[in-house]
Amino acid sequence: MKASLLFFSTLIVAALAACSPQQAPQQLPPPKVTVTHPQTMTVTNWDEYPGHLEAVEMVEVRPRVHGQIESIHFQDGAEVKAGDLLFVIDPRPYQADLDRACAERQRAETHLELAKNDLKRAESLRSTKAISEEEYDSRSKAAHEADAALAAARAAEASAKLNLDYTRITAPISGKIGRRYVTAGNLVQLQGSGGAATMLATIVSMDPIYCNFDADEAAFLKYRSSGSVGNGLGQKGGSLACELALVNEQNHPHKGRVDFFDNKVNEKTGTIRLRAVFPNTDRSMVSGMFATVRVPAGPPVQALAVPAVAIGSDQGTKLVMIVNKDGVVEPRPVEVDRQHGAMRIVTKGLTPQDHVIVNGLMMARPGARVQIVDTPTNGNTPAAAQR
Repeated sequence: MKASLLFFSTLIVAALAACSPQQAPQQLPPPKVTVTHPQTMTVTNWDEYPGHLEAVEMVEVRPRVHGQIESIHFQDGAEVKAGDLLFVIDPRPYQADLDRACAERQRAETHLELAKNDLKRAESLRSTKAISEEEYDSRSKAAHEADAALAAARAAEASAKLNLDYTRITAPISGKIGRRYVTAGNLVQLQGSGGAATMLATIVSMDPIYCNFDADEAAFLKYRSSGSVGNGLGQKGGSLACELALVNEQNHPHKGRVDFFDNKVNEKTGTIRLRAVFPNTDRSMVSGMFATVRVPAGPPVQALAVPAVAIGSDQGTKLVMIVNKDGVVEPRPVEVDRQHGAMRIVTKGLTPQDHVIVNGLMMARPGARVQIVDTPTNGNTPAAAQR
């Protein structure tokens, strides 16, 4: 009985539903998009290269005399000036050598004075035939020998004084000094196990700084034919401006110039080594760092640019979505060039009056009507935006 009642109730509900009027499907509003006009801007095309920073001057500080390190006069990592005292080697043995050389020089001077006096007396006796020619020659040669001995003594004294001066090791260049490789009390040698004197420290110059990079043969010929690069370092012919950015920097804030290119092209890679020099007054660039260098590929030109996010690809063809005067989406094939920041240069396919979709591209289907929610500031609004 209950099953029969449930069956009849279901039939009644179905009949009532069939008799009720059907509702029309609700029409969805057109998708919302943001558009912009292509901008006319002055751009400079750049060639970018990976570069490697290198100090203009680099010196390995090594001793020129052996001995024990007596004192050290710098802090690790400090900037030093040329002539600043760095190390002192125990000077006492070299002071003793200098004193001995000084005494030898004085003895040689005395011996020369005596030999000259003997020669002077021999000359007076020779005029009266009171001395033989053999004796005169002997005294003459003795005077010359004493003169040569004095010259040797003076040279030995100068050498001893030079060795004494070498016990005070000074900075040969201005720059930043690295860590000390030895501490006070260590014995340094002129010849180490590697055939060189003991390494004490290294100094690298800081300002300016070099950046080396490799350019392909075609790019180099372009730079040279434009007159930006001369025939070589130190020759007139212009200066190739360039910019540099470290790995954590944007927009290449460091300005410099190319001052050298190598004398041959690498046969294996077809590239040539170029060197740029940059001021480094803030010491932000350190020798050994990697960087990005860019050089202008041509003079500044006027070009149309759109946001790079507006450009898509379809089987290798670059295209943008535009909104026509009827508010309908149209795909527009374009030819593009390099990217400058967030903007991409368009060389063909657009005019400054076009409305390019930059936001809402996922909902903007070709042939569909859209609603513009953010209109450009320099142009007319399409029909869809006025509805």
